[in-house]
Amino acid sequence: MLEPALYVVATPIGNLQDMTPRAVDVLQRVELIAAEDTRHSARLMAHCGIDTRLVSVHEHNERQRIETIVHQLQSGASVALISDAGTPLISDPGYVVVKGVREAGYKVVPVPGCVAFVAALSAAGLPTDRFAFEGFLPHKSSGRKQQ
Repeated sequence: MLEPALYVVATPIGNLQDMTPRAVDVLQRVELIAAEDTRHSARLMAHCGIDTRLVSVHEHNERQRIETIVHQLQSGASVALISDAGTPLISDPGYVVVKGVREAGYKVVPVPGCVAFVAALSAAGLPTDRFAFEGFLPHKSSGRKQQ
């Protein structure tokens, strides 16, 4: 059994083989997985042999789900937070949940994985002694030009 905490678990972007053994272990051992999209995450869970219960937590219901997650922690359970691909909170939902869990006095544990922008940077042939990550560019060309 894991320590009652919110585990912020990174998931692969693109290649399911990039899932780390630690992330699989955590997702198998928590009592609940808060997933951005349960339908999307079900594919990863099946690939990794994880049958932990999923509940949706996305940008439209984060505030409502904090109560559910904190209740799980109060009962001694552990909860994982995952996004569709990548690390929760990095251009993905999760900030509201992490903030709410911390304010309720519970531990938040990061479970790192592949970082897409770092992997891309390492192969880009650019100097890597300094760089900045500003998130994703807007979808519309006018927004990209403005950025």
